[in-house]
Amino acid sequence: MEGYMKNGSIETDSRDEIYSIPVRAGKRTYFFDVKSTRNNDYYLTITESKKIENEGSRNFEKHKIFLYKEDFEKFTEGLENTLAYIRNLLGNNGTGNQGFKSKFDDVDF
Repeated sequence: MEGYMKNGSIETDSRDEIYSIPVRAGKRTYFFDVKSTRNNDYYLTITESKKIENEGSRNFEKHKIFLYKEDFEKFTEGLENTLAYIRNLLGNNGTGNQGFKSKFDDVDF
């Protein structure tokens, strides 16, 4: 999937969106959005949006994580360690997908 870059404007919001990429996964969509602060610092928001259908009405349940640049390394390290642990479990017990590989394996923050 490809993301998009927002065009700059003369007047910007303090949380101006710079870049966004949606990742659709079944009933869920994950949004990775790069935004800027008033001090031209950047941070990442990760939003999970899940479609909820009740009696003919359609709503979306959303959960959001704000990830600031000073936490990128620790977050990435924790995520990589957790994914490696899961891959190890799937590869060793014979019940999972032996060739589990994500297109996000080479994500670099």
